[in-house]
Amino acid sequence: MKILHSILGFFKKIPNAFKIFFCAIGRFFGEFGQSVVQGDIFVKLSLLWMGAGYARRKQFIKAILMTVFQAVIILFIITVAIPNLAKFNTLGTVQRELVYNSELRKTVVNDYDNSFQILLFSLISIVVIAVAFIIYLNNIRVVRRLQIRAEEGKHINTFKEDVKALFNNKFHITLLSLPVLGVVIFTIIPLLLMILIAFTNYDKNHLVPEHLFTWVGLANFKTLFSTSLTSTFSYSFGRVLIWTFIWAALATFTTYFGGILLSLFLNNKKTKATGLWRTLFVITIAVPQFVSLLVVRNFFSDAGIINNFCYQIGLTRFLKDIGLITTNYIPFLSAKGWAHVMIVLINIWIGVPYQMLIATGVLMNIPTDLYESVRIDGANKSQIFRKITMPYMLFVT
Repeated sequence: MKILHSILGFFKKIPNAFKIFFCAIGRFFGEFGQSVVQGDIFVKLSLLWMGAGYARRKQFIKAILMTVFQAVIILFIITVAIPNLAKFNTLGTVQRELVYNSELRKTVVNDYDNSFQILLFSLISIVVIAVAFIIYLNNIRVVRRLQIRAEEGKHINTFKEDVKALFNNKFHITLLSLPVLGVVIFTIIPLLLMILIAFTNYDKNHLVPEHLFTWVGLANFKTLFSTSLTSTFSYSFGRVLIWTFIWAALATFTTYFGGILLSLFLNNKKTKATGLWRTLFVITIAVPQFVSLLVVRNFFSDAGIINNFCYQIGLTRFLKDIGLITTNYIPFLSAKGWAHVMIVLINIWIGVPYQMLIATGVLMNIPTDLYESVRIDGANKSQIFRKITMPYMLFVT
């Protein structure tokens, strides 16, 4: 019930988060407009040349960097964005063909369109232009602030001082830069690309580069949610979707609470050789997962060690007699039901140690005097876990 209240509390905070987000956007554009109106000639000139405001304040390195950035963006728009965005509405019209070149006197491939490349480069262009536009607007705000500081006679940081600041009071920006860039490149762009592909007729009959594919709107979704029992695609999607939700719930619940319970066990004063136990569990993290999963696959294969052991002790025959299996081996990885259970168990084996380390760090930061005070008040172990440990764990994680 406590978890349910926490989840409901999170969703109640979403509207406030949106309010804060839109207010921040409003302030951003408001300051930009004010900077353009009230800024001096160099602030206004920065609308055309992004380095103008920095050059006026003798920040020549920044002026050069912003000029190079502006030139790269313009070059990118001309060479990549415009050619691909021009074909974005059709995703290409020229089919790949072999044509005879009379000058070379041989058959060559024509200058064809690649629908997937057009879609990908168009998406990248939109993201790059959006980020560049934000930097462009923020640049006006920054040079306006520099103008104000100069008029008030305040010190304007040199480039060397700005670099030092990125490793001191602005170190959080430095640390987050690469992770954010990685999330955009490896998560957001692929996710958006897959969403866009859902609105095309990209399938086995429209594979690039041999064939083109184009936009079909909501036709795929109409097929997807068809009630026809003969629709294999719709039937398969329903089963996959249901299992995905079950997997998400089980994988999250088991690893999260399994890691917390394991951490509580290892941090209990009555537990002996905690260092040994912790080391054994951390080994599953130290060994690369692809190696571990290969070992698991061999262990639980139809002719693996586990199946041989189960056959020797008579477990396989027992399961066959009661109708749970129809083969002379237990299909741990090759039959539905069995494979589903095994996937969850393997995920527990791999995921619980991660959560154990996280939970251990959180538990070590809970003040010990808090536990002592509630024990004096008569709280038992169950109450301490429900009222102190879990709320603190949920808040941090």
